[in-house]
Amino acid sequence: MKKIKALVALALLAGLMILAGLGVGVGAGRAPDGFEDARQAMVARQLQRRDITDPRVLIAMGTVPRHRFVPAAQVSRAYGDYPLPIGEDQTISQPYIVALMTQWAEVAPGDKVLEVGTGSGYQAAVLAELTDKVFSIEIRPDLAHQAAARLQDLGYGQVQVRSGDGYQGWPEAAPFDAILVTAAAPQVPPAFTAQLKEGGRLVIPLGPSGGAQTLMRYRRVQGKLVEEASLPVRFVPLVRPEALKAAPGAGPPAAPAPRPGPGAPKP
Repeated sequence: MKKIKALVALALLAGLMILAGLGVGVGAGRAPDGFEDARQAMVARQLQRRDITDPRVLIAMGTVPRHRFVPAAQVSRAYGDYPLPIGEDQTISQPYIVALMTQWAEVAPGDKVLEVGTGSGYQAAVLAELTDKVFSIEIRPDLAHQAAARLQDLGYGQVQVRSGDGYQGWPEAAPFDAILVTAAAPQVPPAFTAQLKEGGRLVIPLGPSGGAQTLMRYRRVQGKLVEEASLPVRFVPLVRPEALKAAPGAGPPAAPAPRPGPGAPKP
């Protein structure tokens, strides 16, 4: 009965989106996978009870099979309210942070979006439920290859993934309507401002590795970034190629797990 109620609620919300002209992503017609209840509970308890209100974001979070983006040993914890390790000292962010960043990015159908820090590919999949133009950069070649294959297998072939220096952005595909950065940088890299459209949104955690960090949302106005919202967070660091070369086979130290954040400050 719970599963039926969850599926009915999802179908009704999807119907409202269609009537509103908002569309539904590629995962809407995916066959049941046995995790429907867990996903809808995640949406209801972790997102709607906080401040995630965008119906398209809620649909995306309730559609993407998060358990497919974590190691086999973590599948039973895939829909919990916490980040999880994915290998190479990297993590998949807690669902609330993924949803919040997506909501802050204000992705509309047809928008071109850049994600810096592919990781498992989960955030890219959520974005791909909202637009068909997603570009994602991952500095670790193995993670980039695995994420690209996983996204393709799940039907998110429109996501373009490549391995490279995230600090440089993706100049050939610029400008972008939104840029999301899933690792912390000391300050906003100049390439991000240059590659963001006028009126575009940048969502990025800023701060030192292992120290106090702040998730920031900026909008480009007359060529400059204007701060609109912020939230205390903890992310793994956004590293440069030379950092990986300096320690062959070893990634940067993992940052402490982020705590569930409070409601996002209003702009």
